[in-house]
Amino acid sequence: MNYAGIKYCDIANGTGCRTVLFVSGCRNHCKDCFQPDTWDFGYGLPFDEKVRQELLDSLKPDYVQGLTLLGGEPFEPENQKELLPFLKEVRRQYPDKDIWAFTGYVYDRDLIEGKRKHTQDTDELLSMIDILVDGPFEAEKKDITLKFRGSSNQRILDLQKTIKSGRITLAME
Repeated sequence: MNYAGIKYCDIANGTGCRTVLFVSGCRNHCKDCFQPDTWDFGYGLPFDEKVRQELLDSLKPDYVQGLTLLGGEPFEPENQKELLPFLKEVRRQYPDKDIWAFTGYVYDRDLIEGKRKHTQDTDELLSMIDILVDGPFEAEKKDITLKFRGSSNQRILDLQKTIKSGRITLAME
């Protein structure tokens, strides 16, 4: 897996001060995507052990609330396979930090068992994510007043409550 960028002490992609990883590779190709360069799986740099360790080290300070995954698309099958062991290590080292993920896929249409982007890694990956912002960016529904979303069709899910209850549970409007 390649990554397109990393932001440290970011406050735009989740609550609090966060470390943000932008993965490369996306098949959604949303119209007016804000990062079309990241559609290419070969874009950016390799997500190697050195980068993983830098990200883990960046989460250490108490003022860092957590990690955010963006893209590209974290839920492309290739990216799920690479992100799973990394998130396991984040959870092992920092059980009190939260993890957000942004996806152009829709949780209950694309990511649950039997759906088109579900892989052998999906359930375990989802089990480690606290907040999932789902849905493709839709230019005609763009709304700059929305918190943590680009268009009004996107949802901010409390993913653990959603998984536990089996019903979509919004984290915030």
